[in-house]
Amino acid sequence: MTTDRYMAASPPEVFPLPRRLARLPDLAYNLWWTWNPDAERVFSRLDPQRWETAGHNPVLFLRQLSRRSLSAATRDLAYLDSYDKVVEAFDAYMRRAGDRWYGRLQPERLQLPIAYFSSEFGLHESLPIYAGGLGILSGDTMKEASDLGIPLVAVGFLYTQGYFSQRITEDGWQEAEYHNLTFPDLPVHPILDEQGSPLTVGIELPGREVSAQLWQVRVGRVSLYLLDANVESNTAADRALTSRLYTSDLELRIAQEIILGIGGVRALRALGYNPAVWHLNEGHSAFLVLERCRELVAAGRDFEDAARRVRATTVFTSHTPVPAGQDEFPLWLMDKYFSNYWAQLGLSRDAFLELARRTQPWGETFSLPILAIRMAREVNGVSELHGQVARRMWAFLWPDRPVEQVPIRHITNGIHTRTWLARRMHLLYERALGPGWEEELDDPAIWDAIERISDSELWAVRRHLKRKLAAVVRERVRRQWLADRVHPVQVIASGSLLDPYALTLGVARRFATYKRANLILRDPERLLRLIHRPGMPVQIIFAGKAHPADDPGKLLIQEVYRFVKRSESGGRLVFLEDYDMSLARTLLQGVDVWLNTPRRPNEASGTSGQKAALNGVLNFSVLDGWWREAFQPGLGWAIGEDREIENPDEQDEADAASLYATLENEIIPLYYVERSSDNLPHEWLARVKESLRTLTPRFSTRRMVKQYVQEMYAPALPEPARA
Repeated sequence: MTTDRYMAASPPEVFPLPRRLARLPDLAYNLWWTWNPDAERVFSRLDPQRWETAGHNPVLFLRQLSRRSLSAATRDLAYLDSYDKVVEAFDAYMRRAGDRWYGRLQPERLQLPIAYFSSEFGLHESLPIYAGGLGILSGDTMKEASDLGIPLVAVGFLYTQGYFSQRITEDGWQEAEYHNLTFPDLPVHPILDEQGSPLTVGIELPGREVSAQLWQVRVGRVSLYLLDANVESNTAADRALTSRLYTSDLELRIAQEIILGIGGVRALRALGYNPAVWHLNEGHSAFLVLERCRELVAAGRDFEDAARRVRATTVFTSHTPVPAGQDEFPLWLMDKYFSNYWAQLGLSRDAFLELARRTQPWGETFSLPILAIRMAREVNGVSELHGQVARRMWAFLWPDRPVEQVPIRHITNGIHTRTWLARRMHLLYERALGPGWEEELDDPAIWDAIERISDSELWAVRRHLKRKLAAVVRERVRRQWLADRVHPVQVIASGSLLDPYALTLGVARRFATYKRANLILRDPERLLRLIHRPGMPVQIIFAGKAHPADDPGKLLIQEVYRFVKRSESGGRLVFLEDYDMSLARTLLQGVDVWLNTPRRPNEASGTSGQKAALNGVLNFSVLDGWWREAFQPGLGWAIGEDREIENPDEQDEADAASLYATLENEIIPLYYVERSSDNLPHEWLARVKESLRTLTPRFSTRRMVKQYVQEMYAPALPEPARA
């Protein structure tokens, strides 16, 4: 896949390890361990407390580990046996790329890389270069590509400060705290040139050239290359260009997206890659199509021929049904940043701007989604409903076609099963479905065996996960209290009174106003009566961040937090600050019901409910995104109807009424009342099993990535050479 012109990466740092444990760095520097629980336990068993304080980061953990702990491990025969098995499994996994699904499907294309560009990658909490759903999807996609043996190479940013840490004040206001990442403590490698120096690429910005250093992250069998502008040759201002995700400053944002798109192409070229397909995951990287055209024009082709060739090998996925989420730049800013570029394409200013010009009531802009759509062979939304919304949104680009014929398809998002599956649930699946079930996890037929799991077994695991959630939350509160960070009332608001056996709802996502995390607060007195029903208590756990520049989102957090703090809630309403992948796993696995209340049709897909369902949690959601496709009576519950109401207040009122009525009349009685003599909620568990059987194979990245290969990548790949 590469020419090996440069060292793929520097070798892992040599930790002072006993020879018997010499392979620990190989595991630490490959994120394969993050979706293999036995591999994680190889680290955590060495020193469980230090593993927690190191933030589940094996590189930092190994650096901090005492010689005493390592020496003890070399004398522990049970530990050494598990260590050897994990190393053997890792080596076998890395050797088997060619005999995976992709290699069996089209072995002649294994040497044709597919480039995948995204502005964020949520691979694990130890590498905090993600903000939310887009990044988590990107990370899950990489892991699945590795599992399937797809020759994927990904490009993103190594942010100096990552995304912010969230702190909630006593009054409920979100404060953003930024911390510089220490790159030697992360599972990343600098790419080195032939002289052993860090490899960089140059990107032209107004009046200067900015250098970006390249780093590699190993994700199983595939690689993620990250761009970092924090290098000595850049000015202080330019070194900060890759410091944070999703800045609201337009100049910083366009500079970032030039580095990602144009610099990302140059990075792959410097590494020796010649991708056969280029996948733009959202529009942030759309400038890459211009750079690819520039390369062809420089090689002697005219722009039209170059654009045709680029279009034939480009695919674009849109994740944003909300107009405010589309990246667009005023024309004066395009003049400033591209005035020396369009001539290299053989274009005039007007011809260049026409590539993505959009006329708005307030003026003209250069739209990155329009550029991506016009320069892509295949375009897709991320759920069936989002596909419909995207066709309506961009229909003006095809004025001669009816909306239903606009060439935007949909591929519904999925999740990487092993990443989000609780270990205890995995053991249940292993016993019920048989060894090797993960090889065929997208085959609905194998999930019929879920019925082999007894209700008592399933209920025991579900209660274990609820106890684990309560324990994790209480320990978080303890650490906050010991650090003198919170007011006493915040100790209650943060979950110190959680009951591990009460019916528990989870409401966790980005706090944007359209997601309506406050919908359940619409009738406060009714809500208080609901959570305090005698003998049938209900707990609701909220979590999530608002963008630092989104004051309406922060006001929404404040509204929820102030209600959570009310003494009348009795500690049954909880807000967990600083939601990240670690907390998400615990929460998604430990609640009973996953509540999602977006204002339809603004949820492009959503995947948190899929992760919850994988672990035996039932969904209760508006019929938007993926749940509109998944919902069937008996799987979970729907909020509202399968239609939009034009007046937002009317829609909020109708959805809140549906939410309360369903909770009161269906969900709470089913959990508490419908029990047999053995005190098991058999009808509830029947729904859980049906949810597992129906949703798990359908909403996995296994199915999703195969769809991308067959529907998006394959048409763009060159025909195999004939003998």
